[in-house]
Amino acid sequence: QVQLVESGGGSVQAGGSLRLSCAVSGYTSLTRCLGWFRQAPGKGREGVAALYADNYGMYYADSVKGRFTISQDNAKKTLYLQMNSLKPEDSAMYYCAAGGPSSCLTRGHMYLGEFDYWGQGTQVTVSS
Repeated sequence: QVQLVESGGGSVQAGGSLRLSCAVSGYTSLTRCLGWFRQAPGKGREGVAALYADNYGMYYADSVKGRFTISQDNAKKTLYLQMNSLKPEDSAMYYCAAGGPSSCLTRGHMYLGEFDYWGQGTQVTVSS
């Protein structure tokens, strides 16, 4: 059984940084894609970033390109999201997710598709 537990959220001023962590247990073929999503109050869920199979490929939403970095530490079985130059519009509940290869890779291209496993979320609040 795949389990995902996020941590590292908090409150920060605009321009600041936070690093989110997601402890991943139960690695299987269903965790070849690992990703971060977010959802702000009253808005739909938005894909933020994805990583395929031990840093083989990465994907970022346009809204976070150049500011966020997704990475994986295999030894610690942890997924990270380094968030720099944070903006108030980045405020949301952030979720870690895992899925099989089709969740983030199709025909050699990375994207954010449907994921199978989800964490409970960690809140990020950015004040102006």
